[in-house]
Amino acid sequence: MKIDLEHFGLADVPVDPDTVFTFAEGLAGFADCRRFKIFHEEGKATVFWLQSLDDPALMFPIVEPEVLDLEYQIELSDADCELLGLERPEDATVVVIVYRDPAAGGKIAANTRSPIILNPANRRAFQKVLQEVHPTLLYRAR
Repeated sequence: MKIDLEHFGLADVPVDPDTVFTFAEGLAGFADCRRFKIFHEEGKATVFWLQSLDDPALMFPIVEPEVLDLEYQIELSDADCELLGLERPEDATVVVIVYRDPAAGGKIAANTRSPIILNPANRRAFQKVLQEVHPTLLYRAR
């Protein structure tokens, strides 16, 4: 399988099917996009790119919350763990989508209300939409 990474001006980038994450429910607003590959720019190992293999124009920058000095815990239900095929919730990896917030003068912000939960062992993933997030979790990156 090959994909074009328009954001980076790259064409025919090989994708090993064994490295593709499958989102059983897609992402919020993109239910038909279920297969994603995670890329990163050389030399920039803290920001990764979640690239849809179902829609080549769809790509999200993601980071682990710790990169932004965010500390919060997400409670996974038994159904969440089953969806991910997790034996232990601590085996999951949590990432958040980051974006430039025009309302904050273009500063980097993170979507802490809908983190992405990854199971690296079996390449399953889902986006957990949180009903409530404690206000102290809405930090802006420096």
